[in-house]
Amino acid sequence: MSSRPFGLAVAILIGAVAVVLGYITLQRPLGPAAGPDEIFCYGSVRTHDDDLPSAECFSVRDGLFSSVSAEGPNEKRRRDGHVIPGLWDGHGHLVMYGEFLHSVDLFGSRSFGEVRERLARYLAENPGAGTSDAWVRGVGWDQMALGRMPTADDLEVDDNLRGKFIMFDRVDVHCTWVSQAVLDLLPKDMPDIPGGEIIREPGMGVFCDNAMDVIMGIFPAVTKEKTQEFVRTAMRSLNEVGIVGMHNAGMFPEGLEMLGEMAEQEDLTVRVYSMVECPDRNTFCPDKVRKVDRPDGRFTVRSVKLFADGALGSWGSAMIEPYSDRPDMSGSLLVNSSTLTQLTRSWSAAGFQVNIHAIGDLANRYAIDAMESALRDLCPGEDPAACQARHRFRIEHAQIIHPEDQARMRAMGIIPSIQPTHATSDMKYAEDRLGPERTSAEAYRMQSVLDLGPVLGSDFPVEPADPFQGIFAAVTRRSPHSGFGAGGGPDGWHVEEALSLDEALRGFTTGVAYGGFMEGRAGVIREGAFADWVVLDKPLEDTDIDDLRNMKVRETYELVVVCG
Repeated sequence: MSSRPFGLAVAILIGAVAVVLGYITLQRPLGPAAGPDEIFCYGSVRTHDDDLPSAECFSVRDGLFSSVSAEGPNEKRRRDGHVIPGLWDGHGHLVMYGEFLHSVDLFGSRSFGEVRERLARYLAENPGAGTSDAWVRGVGWDQMALGRMPTADDLEVDDNLRGKFIMFDRVDVHCTWVSQAVLDLLPKDMPDIPGGEIIREPGMGVFCDNAMDVIMGIFPAVTKEKTQEFVRTAMRSLNEVGIVGMHNAGMFPEGLEMLGEMAEQEDLTVRVYSMVECPDRNTFCPDKVRKVDRPDGRFTVRSVKLFADGALGSWGSAMIEPYSDRPDMSGSLLVNSSTLTQLTRSWSAAGFQVNIHAIGDLANRYAIDAMESALRDLCPGEDPAACQARHRFRIEHAQIIHPEDQARMRAMGIIPSIQPTHATSDMKYAEDRLGPERTSAEAYRMQSVLDLGPVLGSDFPVEPADPFQGIFAAVTRRSPHSGFGAGGGPDGWHVEEALSLDEALRGFTTGVAYGGFMEGRAGVIREGAFADWVVLDKPLEDTDIDDLRNMKVRETYELVVVCG
């Protein structure tokens, strides 16, 4: 998923962002004379520090853990709850998530009538929405649930919706469905778009992958103030579920400048590691980008997002062999292999970590080809694995990978950036798309790529941002929404690829930290690390697995380190 579909493009200790029973309180700065270290003790502390895996107390000074102790105080000094390191999401979309929270939620809609009902409720609550200057936005429809691809006419049948400007993104945000009012702004005879698809049957209204650019070209601009509101809304929601940091998977230079300003103004309650996305997708634009690497980890820009293909659900992921359920289709490459290789070489030579969106096995093959070529350029005569350890190239999603290419990833140490809930969301149709042999050998690897130190995340707003739902999906290979596996049964889907609880939790902490060059500073409770932690009612290891998907966070703490 990209930043494109939604169209948007300290010198003191800052107090904890605490989320208590779902309510956010922001403690104000303590002032220059903050006093001695503050000591926190709990029933238990999971540290993710191999030298001291568990503790009872830690102290904080200037936004960092200053000490960690296995010995606790007397019972009167111990706080309620059990601590884990602050959680990170390794692949999300900050502005889009905030916009989603201000838009029509179509996730789980089962019919066109239900879509229209949700839209009608939104319009009743937001008078004036749907004009040429204020389109109605939404995300979450799925043609598999609706029975067919939607059309503009499916909105026009309701007199109250006729003439409204509407743009709804598919669940994977790789297709968008628009109303007739939007279609009327386009030429009558739209040509095919390379790397994309304009759905013409059963009627006009849906644009996929590169064809979405046609719609984004006429989408009304969103003000900077509104975009900042989206960011603040998103951060509040992330803090509520225990997230203290996230990897922002693609943002245009203008948006990066805005986030940088918010960081300077101490207006970010989530640490943001952001990937660059050029305004013209899959191009080279380092002159438009200002690298940022703040010592407090509040905002970082040192990576780029490239796109190899679309998504599986819309038959857009690029496959070596055709789809099993559409033998006439093998997906869409958004860029040819030679261009992808040249872009990877150019961006890495300019000092950027390269992260490539690749879902289908052909797209993953080309991404690995591009990364291998760039590593050989960067480190002539050196083992690519040693070079990769310094540059840390990533494949975002890495959903379907041919066994030969899995071996190549392992040989070079290429990092898979995986969203566990994608497997459990896609399991209802993945085998139809791929067939049993490809599914078994190639799809949704987790345990078999564990040695590569996967970065785990959600791809919010495509999936819920709650990391405990991702942990549940990784451990059980069952849907966090229903608790069931494929077909509604009790068994997990391809459980041979499941992770242990500790492996999954580390994927949302130390795995993300390594994938963002923050190992030892994020996702861990140890001396010198960022003072970020989450308080739960009981230890995770004592929690029933089925309770993970509904886990409630007691408190989220995030302390900003002193700069300068």
